[in-house]
Amino acid sequence: MHVALWITAGLLALVALAGGITKTFMPLDKLSQHDGAAWIRGTSPTFVRTLGVLEILAAVGLVLPAVLDIVPVMVPVTAACWIALMVGAMITHGRLGQAKLVMVNVVYLALAIFIVVGRFGPTSFAA
Repeated sequence: MHVALWITAGLLALVALAGGITKTFMPLDKLSQHDGAAWIRGTSPTFVRTLGVLEILAAVGLVLPAVLDIVPVMVPVTAACWIALMVGAMITHGRLGQAKLVMVNVVYLALAIFIVVGRFGPTSFAA
């Protein structure tokens, strides 16, 4: 179970890092041309960049606290925050009729729930 939680956290961190780097550093006019980023067209650039930075921080928070053994409880806390982010993403993509992207967000949400339950429960770092 411990290995599965590490792998899940690593995969979710890669997803968060990729999305965060894209939203933070890619020109918004270029980013908004992608189907999955249609929501950007009606959003302020500051909001998009803020989401990008939050996703980069999530990538760090899903792995680094446990690797360094400094406040490892931040791993499931970060995963819980990721759940909130995915709920917002599902609502946004649902409003735009992007069912496939909603399903992708459901998968990411499920991975985060697995981390929260596992790391706050039987496979916590304190155990």
